[in-house]
Amino acid sequence: MFDIDIWQEILATIKKNKMRTFLTGFSVAWGIFMLMILLGSGNGLSNGVAANFMNDAVNAMWIWNGETTIAYEGMKTGRPISFQNQDQDIVSKVSGVGASSGRYFMGNTRYSYGKESGEYTTITCQPALRDVENLILNEGRFINQIDILQNRKIVVIGTDIKTALFKDSTALGEYVNINMVPFKVVGICSEPGSTRNRNAYMPLSTAQMIFNGSNKIHNLALTINASTLEESQAIEEQIRTALGKKHKFDPKDEGAIGLYNKLENYIQTMKIFQAIKIFIWIIGIGTLIAGIVGVSNIMLIVVKERTKEIGIRKAIGASPSSVIGLILLESIMITTIAGYIGLVLGTGLMEMINYFMMQSAVPATDQSETIFMNPTVDINIAVYSTLLLIIAGAFAGYIPAKRAASIKPIVALRDE
Repeated sequence: MFDIDIWQEILATIKKNKMRTFLTGFSVAWGIFMLMILLGSGNGLSNGVAANFMNDAVNAMWIWNGETTIAYEGMKTGRPISFQNQDQDIVSKVSGVGASSGRYFMGNTRYSYGKESGEYTTITCQPALRDVENLILNEGRFINQIDILQNRKIVVIGTDIKTALFKDSTALGEYVNINMVPFKVVGICSEPGSTRNRNAYMPLSTAQMIFNGSNKIHNLALTINASTLEESQAIEEQIRTALGKKHKFDPKDEGAIGLYNKLENYIQTMKIFQAIKIFIWIIGIGTLIAGIVGVSNIMLIVVKERTKEIGIRKAIGASPSSVIGLILLESIMITTIAGYIGLVLGTGLMEMINYFMMQSAVPATDQSETIFMNPTVDINIAVYSTLLLIIAGAFAGYIPAKRAASIKPIVALRDE
């Protein structure tokens, strides 16, 4: 074990060569600091995009009607495709389809309660829509299957509608007039990722009966039981084939029905961010290597400058291991301190950014989309990176130190 004299000598050498020590430490600290910034930024982007996808179920799929663009079985192009309740039954039977909800759009409808009134969007749906769109229920309940079967005149309103019509009073159990028809408020909800909660949800069967919807639906919202891109695309093809058979259009005709497969979009987007993370790691590792090279070059200079001193040490009986140890300790000490400084500054900056973002964030029930969230770095990665640089710094000092320790004292003393 090295005694106090060794450490005093190392500190004296460092003080004597302040600029050299600073440049060595800066190259190490900068490498760690930039790695933390790069990894934190990459994580922030990835987390932000992933959070936006969570506003709806990741495995959600939406299907809407269109018009044919490919002639099929003697029928011309431009033929409109109209969905009915039976189409939901057909899609629900496709292997891999989970929950599903038909939707009939009424557009902007007039709501009134007492002296207050306004126009809001009414979405007619079935219970499964809550799972597809990850609706947040703040009070009461959502539409259930009994509401659908009994054509109940109930409605779930958004928080903005509740505030506009009821102010601070209780809305649950009260009746609002929707296009002059009274509906009982059974729930108050909000949409994740939305800054405006002006939608209301009504049972599909009730809307079809009261507002002359017959058995028509405008689109389908559903979830699929798939975890890979290939599985989701296979389900998509089965749905197109099933609906194509019912409505007599070519399953390859993308104009006949519109289809948005969120899982496919999510997987492809996450692949892009995985590639970005790999690219960030390459840049970060390159920065670390630049720091290691800087340490190596400076240690070569250190040994060169101290060749005569090493010769004197060996001439008075110093062992090669003591010479190597002295130079190694200096290298490790500088690398450790500088690496720790870079680690603290890098992770500290990312934590500070994360703190201010959390403080300025709006409530989870009323937030807009973000592309940057929680830009922090796993502390294990930070520590391992610092240890790697310390080991590399020790190795960088060992090679020239070993070479210097092998020089004969008479040769070292002649060095200019």
